[in-house]
Amino acid sequence: MNIPNILTTIRFFLVPIFIHVFFSDTENSYIISAVIFLFAGITDVLDGYIARKYNMVTKWGKLLDPLADKFMQLAAIFCLTYKKLVPLWAIYIILIKELLMVIGSIVLYRRKVVVSASWYGKASTVLFYLAILAIIVLDLSHFQRSVLIGIAVGSTLFAFVRYTLNFKRMRYWKET
Repeated sequence: MNIPNILTTIRFFLVPIFIHVFFSDTENSYIISAVIFLFAGITDVLDGYIARKYNMVTKWGKLLDPLADKFMQLAAIFCLTYKKLVPLWAIYIILIKELLMVIGSIVLYRRKVVVSASWYGKASTVLFYLAILAIIVLDLSHFQRSVLIGIAVGSTLFAFVRYTLNFKRMRYWKET
């Protein structure tokens, strides 16, 4: 197992730690959970950078890296929704989008196609991380939190549409 894959694995382990700390009675639990969330984001950036720079890209990493990101993002959005810091509609949109992305990934993987991240997927992830961090750390009004999560959800929907269009092109190309 190479360094990028180890970082991805660490990110999987950070998910339950984030959830535990977020809901704990520990003083500053939100701040500590935000640091864990930020650390997960940093490991995501690092593993991608190291993998590309040192030619350590693996199929395992291409498949599990985005999955680790999604688990962390979903854990955060679930926690924030449960605490009523994020509107319920956001979780529904994110869940449906992620379910469709997983189905598309499985279909492509069975065809021996692994889709790499794109600029719009990366931008969406950054916006999502920033929104989640701001909501956890800052004392924002309901309106401000809704706007932030709306921007994050909007960017993730934009990425979803782009990925869907690329999926259709790949599918057509593979069938002809």
